[in-house]
Amino acid sequence: MNSDIKIAVVLREDLPVWKKLNVTAFTVSGIAGSTEEIIGEKYEDKSGNTYLPMITQPIVIYSANSEKIKKVHEKALRKGALFSIFTEDLFLSSTDEASREAVKACNSNELNIVGMAFQNEKRIIDKIVKGLSLQK
Repeated sequence: MNSDIKIAVVLREDLPVWKKLNVTAFTVSGIAGSTEEIIGEKYEDKSGNTYLPMITQPIVIYSANSEKIKKVHEKALRKGALFSIFTEDLFLSSTDEASREAVKACNSNELNIVGMAFQNEKRIIDKIVKGLSLQK
């Protein structure tokens, strides 16, 4: 595990819990799918059963209102951070292709983002999420 790397998720604070969990799973999957080196080894129990590996980095989850999420999005774009997003429209989408089309239909300043996940150097992420509260 690289201790200089951090994973952060930012969720819109007014989402119901099931949506927060859904957004977290989908946005973090974007990091896992794009960053092979953060995936650990398979787990094995004493009985010899094996389980899938997980991300080796801690994941910190923050909460923000819509305006703060827009500011976080703008900061992340300015800093050239790589991140995944989940927009309100994606709750209505049933396929990956339809989800990508929903995002493609909007300019970046028009995206109704409800969640984002970042994996980058701690110093960069700390600047992006500065002022946000941890998810409760």
